[in-house]
Amino acid sequence: MAIERGDGPVVQALIDTGFAVFVVPSRQIKALRTRYGSAGNNDDRLDAYVLADTLRTDGHRWRPLREDHPETKALRAMCRARKDLVEMRVQVMNQLRSNLELAFPGALGLFSRLDSPITLTFLRRFPSAIEAAWLSPARLERWLRSVGYSGGIAVQTLYRHLDDAAPGLFGAAAQARGQITISLVTTIEALTAEITRIEAQIRQLFDAHPDQKIFVNLPRSGTVRAATLLAEIGDCRERFPTDDALAALAGASPSTRQSGKHEQTVFRWSCNKKLRRAVTDFANGSRLGDEWAMQVYQRARARGCRHPHAIRILACAWIRIIWRCWHDEIPFNPQLHTSRKRSAA
Repeated sequence: MAIERGDGPVVQALIDTGFAVFVVPSRQIKALRTRYGSAGNNDDRLDAYVLADTLRTDGHRWRPLREDHPETKALRAMCRARKDLVEMRVQVMNQLRSNLELAFPGALGLFSRLDSPITLTFLRRFPSAIEAAWLSPARLERWLRSVGYSGGIAVQTLYRHLDDAAPGLFGAAAQARGQITISLVTTIEALTAEITRIEAQIRQLFDAHPDQKIFVNLPRSGTVRAATLLAEIGDCRERFPTDDALAALAGASPSTRQSGKHEQTVFRWSCNKKLRRAVTDFANGSRLGDEWAMQVYQRARARGCRHPHAIRILACAWIRIIWRCWHDEIPFNPQLHTSRKRSAA
């Protein structure tokens, strides 16, 4: 059975019934339409015929969809849900920053981060310049003591920051903006609480997963980053028979175009975007805590590669190592990596 989308209840029902499911991306279907006509019209009935007939003629070259185990699916769902919540929090924080720039500029930069607990507590108590006008150095000190602030910044420095900032809005406009600030702060606090709860569930699922030992020792991976790598790669070894297959689907290896004597190596656009995000995020973090990874990154930058390109080169190098550990079901051990030994010598 050929189908355009590889998830959902229909696909699950087909697999449970015993059908071999072949996933054909929409871009490939668009190219296959030219076999059956030159107009290039988009028609659902034509696409269904294209899928069925192409499976009949070319199905021997395709690999059927391989499912991961339920624990891997659960971990993947939680990791993706956390990512969505983090992106939502960033969006709300940008809205809060934009609102404060207009209504209460003094609150920006007062503490280390806009989403820190002390910043959110301050904005809930002083959502606009009207409430902040009540503050004096002594009152600010008493309030900070009452909320248990221990950030190490002198009260005079904090008060000077508020006093030197632009005045912001007053009157009815300030009151309205203050209510908006409280709403955004409440949303950020709720999202942060949910992210924390989901991270705890990710930790439980990751610790109970059979492949946890493979990813847990990767440098600067952490629980969430290692769990995301495991979830996006999956546990079906048949899906990636070689490390090149994994690197290609992750978008870490380039795409080569050749015609006659002309050959061009370009960025690989068609890939699993979520998998690419997972491996590049890990690679970017690994260079800060691993000497070999930093050397690979610096050599790429010395050749003139931009930062994103250098990170993909490092990600491709890591994929060779991760695939071998994953395929052989052994934990990552830097002492077994021969290129590491040569670079350390």
